[in-house]
Amino acid sequence: MSETTDTATGNLPELTVSELAGAVKRTVETAFGRVRVRGEITEMKTYASGHTYMALKDEGAKIRAIIWRGNAARLGLKPENGVEVIATGRITTYPERSEYQLIIERLDYAGEGALLARIEKLRLRLTEEGLFDAARKRALPLLPRIVGVVSSPQGAVIQDIRTTIARRFPRRIILWPVAVQGEAAAAQIAAAIRGFGALPEAGEVPRPDVLIVARGGGSLEDLMAFNDEEVVRAAASCPIPLISAVGHETDTTLIDFASDRRAPTPTAAAELAVPDRMALAADLAQSGARLTGALTRVTQSVRLRLDRAAAALPDLPSMIGTARQRLDDRGERLALALPRLVAAKRAQAREVAARLVHPREIIAARRHSLALLGQRLAAPAPGLLRENRLRLGALAARLEALSYHATLARGFVMVATPSGDPVTTRRDAGSKRHLVLHFGDGTLGVRPEADRAPPAQTSLDL
Repeated sequence: MSETTDTATGNLPELTVSELAGAVKRTVETAFGRVRVRGEITEMKTYASGHTYMALKDEGAKIRAIIWRGNAARLGLKPENGVEVIATGRITTYPERSEYQLIIERLDYAGEGALLARIEKLRLRLTEEGLFDAARKRALPLLPRIVGVVSSPQGAVIQDIRTTIARRFPRRIILWPVAVQGEAAAAQIAAAIRGFGALPEAGEVPRPDVLIVARGGGSLEDLMAFNDEEVVRAAASCPIPLISAVGHETDTTLIDFASDRRAPTPTAAAELAVPDRMALAADLAQSGARLTGALTRVTQSVRLRLDRAAAALPDLPSMIGTARQRLDDRGERLALALPRLVAAKRAQAREVAARLVHPREIIAARRHSLALLGQRLAAPAPGLLRENRLRLGALAARLEALSYHATLARGFVMVATPSGDPVTTRRDAGSKRHLVLHFGDGTLGVRPEADRAPPAQTSLDL
């Protein structure tokens, strides 16, 4: 038994680790070649070199995957963690770690269900940020001078927009050509929207008054560029009123929520952007007719009121004739009345002048009266002075007799408060903190003491 085992082992070739890893690598690459693997992206990380490393997983297994920098632009979509995709590429191994891995050359979303779930998740997040609020919507200009279009330069979309605008109301159209599907479409569309918004109003390329972002119909995968977050944010922040017209009438993308108006088709977007010239002309004619009729009715009403007011007015020529006659009469009477008035005033002045006394006579009479008063004043003055002196002496004697100073000089004292109010009773004196004693020769301040019992009287029996 032992010899058999040794013989079998001895027949096996001896391989180095590198040789075994190389053989496994060739076997795996030869057996599988190109494969399509469905799974959820996880552990994705992009290095400074531009290469992206990730893993694809499902419920039972996980496989490492790599996107080389040269393939990143041709993937078909932008990889993100948590997105279920179908990866197309080659199976190979990494000998240094003895791992097998998938070199990804293309990525596709794994069915419409995954796409719709991803779109709905992004829609809810942007809704919470307020990007789709109705308050952000702006009104479209009534008659724009310039219409900007973000779309593919080929195809029927731009032709439909041009034809519709030329038919309704010819306006200048500026096209910003972009790819409307594929990996680079979202970046180009977002750059075009931001580029139109950054144009100066008076520059060489003027800024449009309204913007149309349009694309024809297609599958959900074809319209994914208009569900990209960068495109939606660019539309929401665009300073120009924006109309979205992506897909057919039943197609709805996230840019429709961020735009100011949504059109079901590019043709409908052009109809929203410019008015119908014929309809405007008809409305203008109708408005002109209504305005003319209204002005005619107003004029007739005003003329009727003016005629009624004129009928109620008096006869102006007759009034003017009467006023002229009255003026002539007043003028004639005034011409006669003025000389009479002057003559009457002169007669009154002469009469008053005759009654006036000459100032010299008045002055002489005043001087005579003054001399008489001087004589009367000089005669009794000494006697009157002596009489007043005697009366004053009698009053002074009476005042001296009634003054309390004479009483104080006789040895009496007057008790008063510091403010000078007299204190006449012992009870009032006890309630004061300070008292002033007035003597005949001055004052003395005292402080009352508490009541004391009168000293006891002692008697001696003899």
